[in-house]
Amino acid sequence: MKNKIVIFSFSILSVFSCKKQEEKKPEGPKEVPVVEVQEKNVTGYLSFPTSIQGRVNNDVRAKIQGYITQVLVDEGQYVAKGQPLFRLETNMLNESADAARAGIGAAQSGVSAAKANVNAAKASVNAAQVEVNKLIPLVQKNIISSVQLETAKANLAKAQAQLSQAIAAQQQASANVSQASANYKGVQENINYSIIRAPISGVVGRLPLKVGSLVGPTDQVPLTTVSDTSEVFAYFSMNEKEYLDFLEDSVGATVPEKLRNMPMVELELANGSKYPEKGKIQAVTGQIDSQTGTIQFRASFPNATKLLSNGNSGTIILPKHYDQALVVPESSTFEQQGLVYVYKVEKDTAQNVLIGVTDRVNNLVVVKSGLTKGDKIVAQGVSTLKPGTAVKSKPVNFDEIVNAIKPIF
Repeated sequence: MKNKIVIFSFSILSVFSCKKQEEKKPEGPKEVPVVEVQEKNVTGYLSFPTSIQGRVNNDVRAKIQGYITQVLVDEGQYVAKGQPLFRLETNMLNESADAARAGIGAAQSGVSAAKANVNAAKASVNAAQVEVNKLIPLVQKNIISSVQLETAKANLAKAQAQLSQAIAAQQQASANVSQASANYKGVQENINYSIIRAPISGVVGRLPLKVGSLVGPTDQVPLTTVSDTSEVFAYFSMNEKEYLDFLEDSVGATVPEKLRNMPMVELELANGSKYPEKGKIQAVTGQIDSQTGTIQFRASFPNATKLLSNGNSGTIILPKHYDQALVVPESSTFEQQGLVYVYKVEKDTAQNVLIGVTDRVNNLVVVKSGLTKGDKIVAQGVSTLKPGTAVKSKPVNFDEIVNAIKPIF
């Protein structure tokens, strides 16, 4: 019995000893997928919230005071320039027009009377002149007294004075006609203003005022707004850093040249869909807003289908091209305390290397510093490694690694 116990104990110790030897057996190098750092032409995208406005937005206001008697259009309706939109009450204006028209008739009658007086005065002057001319040789021959000639001359002077008065009266009558005509024209213009017309061709906005509302030229709220949306402007802002980066990275010596060389931009609508037409950045404000620290850009988009409306919102997508940029797969990077690292493989050892990042584009990291073209890095599984880990390189296809990265939502 004692021999059996000893043999059993020895067997157990042998088993545990073998297991310990197996546990202490050193592991070989860890096999890891490896890619080379490459240079590629890639395009990144910057996005900016934007607000959409029509190319021209005209507030419609009344030029005279009056009550709205007719609203001739509806919200969202397309109207042509000059098309009637509203009609105002004109009863008082019509009465004023009748009075002004009567004033023109009275003034014209005065002109006729004044003209007749001028003709009569001219006749009197002619007659007096004839009398003077007849008496002058008689006085010279001492046939008659000079008193008669002086009397005739006095009558001529009186007739000439009456003619001057008649001509002045005729001129005043003509002035009265002009004044009456101007009064009538002013009243008629006000009557024309009672029909409020579209200032431009475009789409009618909100109609806050209805029939019966009293309106006038000093109202704070316009009757409506007509927007020309055949082309729309998308306004967006960059902060000061983004603007300075734009100036540094864009091609051109001046801001207008840089804008001309800017690539076409895309518009993402509020529902996440892409607007089918591309736009062009046309202008930038001349200074940074001291309140917001931003500078505003304007991009224009064609809008033949009228899909975009005044007041739409969205996101401007601005492409940013990187030519022959150093890139690594997104899966090869990891972060520690806000810094980005990759594992570089040298002499079958993985060493963590700090890199500078310019951008992240389509599962690629655009590298600014820390690596050179051809460096071998661990492509995946970097979370299982530690600095100085012995590895066995398994070359893999760069593009396959990049395309295998799935987006996380």
